[in-house]
Amino acid sequence: MLRCSTAFSCQITVRLSNVMLQTGSAFLSMSHRRETRGDARVKRRVLNMDITFLLNGETVELSDVSPTMTLLDWLREDRHLTGTKEGCNEGDCGACTVMVTDCDGAKALNACILFMPQLQGKAVRTVEGVSGPDDELHPVQQAMIDHHGSQCGFCTPGFVMSMTTAHLNGETDFDRQLAGNLCRCTGYAPIIRAAKAAASQPVPVWVKDAGRRVVDPASTPQNQPPYAPDNSDALAALYVANPDAVLVAGATDVGLWVTKGLRDLGTVIFLGNCADLKTIAIDKDTVRLGAMVDMNAMGAAINDLHPSYGEMIRRFASVQVRGAATVGGNIANGSPIGDNPPALIALDAVLHLRKGDSRRSLPLEEFFITYGKQDRRPGEFVEAVSFPRQTDRLKVYKLSKRFDQDISAVCGCFNITVEGGTVTAARIAFGGMAATPKRATAVETALIGQPWNSDTIGTAQAEFDVDYRPMTDMRASARYRLASAKAMLARYYADDQGELVSVLEVSA
Repeated sequence: MLRCSTAFSCQITVRLSNVMLQTGSAFLSMSHRRETRGDARVKRRVLNMDITFLLNGETVELSDVSPTMTLLDWLREDRHLTGTKEGCNEGDCGACTVMVTDCDGAKALNACILFMPQLQGKAVRTVEGVSGPDDELHPVQQAMIDHHGSQCGFCTPGFVMSMTTAHLNGETDFDRQLAGNLCRCTGYAPIIRAAKAAASQPVPVWVKDAGRRVVDPASTPQNQPPYAPDNSDALAALYVANPDAVLVAGATDVGLWVTKGLRDLGTVIFLGNCADLKTIAIDKDTVRLGAMVDMNAMGAAINDLHPSYGEMIRRFASVQVRGAATVGGNIANGSPIGDNPPALIALDAVLHLRKGDSRRSLPLEEFFITYGKQDRRPGEFVEAVSFPRQTDRLKVYKLSKRFDQDISAVCGCFNITVEGGTVTAARIAFGGMAATPKRATAVETALIGQPWNSDTIGTAQAEFDVDYRPMTDMRASARYRLASAKAMLARYYADDQGELVSVLEVSA
């Protein structure tokens, strides 16, 4: 019989027991998930696909691959490449980060929510492929050793892959590049020092040459099922014929339906080959973003036009998630806390939808009907979103418990025009304040036609109680959300008057 001499030792024993129980539960959950996936693969056999891609420089040809087999599971279970770790299995921790290269260059992506058919024709590099053919260490690996960048080592492969991709691409904003990698024991200081030390070293030949190769289109499987259309015309025809299919853009949301929800998706259509949906068109009148534009590309395009919006996109998930997540996907899932729709609504955005050969457009705010319901008909998909070129008056304020990679408690977007000291136009939209992204029409009415001063702001703040009845949940209380929304309007005014309103850097 175990006898504890002090209350402290009893507490330690209980805590260790709890940890063991939690670990055991996690293991059982993981085993159940894999068994369930196996059953699902049998159910979906008729929809399985053949794919060809490069893995660490070698050609891989696979037949009869489940459309929802993740790269993480395939690497670990089929190829026994266990350097790629399973941590959160939802794209948050970065332990599963790999480098994926296509004709547009190399990206760091989360293998845990990357489905195998998304790799067709691309090149994948895992941590096992970072060192040279004669076991030469990559500069990132050597720097991690020199600067003591690893303790337990579980997160280290993911960090190395994020750093290797950044090194290849010449990215040196390491706070941003590594925001999607979680370390709980080493701490970020030695890892950042390692990244800085490696930055000045040349890219190794084996990464520069092999890493940028992609599969020759001539080697594409001849019996590829039509579930990965090459363009939006093919997609439109396929989706009309299969209106119940699940559209997969970046899989940053749908991936969790599989890894966490254990859902059988049935027929899946992958949009990644539709190059015509990845275009960004900016002219003197309009900005148009194709539905498959990823969030990193959108951030780069929007930053010069509306810097506050670009700054919010920097906080939108992580480099890995933004490299996969798409503009269209973020809109189409209809989340009331999605950060893009409120900003786009404030910019007077128009959503462009397509079904077969028919197209229609509607103001973005009209797309969201109620929670979980959007104005999208069977077989209809988001083709693009556009908004007018305009003088930058947009401010986007994202409030969340963490600065990086967190869901907004409140996201307030303000686009207020002032001429001759009078408010002449206002578009204000919020996420996290209602069941859908929603405009603050009463607040807008209270502002328009009034002098641009603190008295008008005070009067308009009271109208938030008319526009919104927010809920209380784990992220914030209803009272806090309303108070925050009112404070954001005051912040916009102070910002417009040239006052310093950022609290990112605080000094005594």
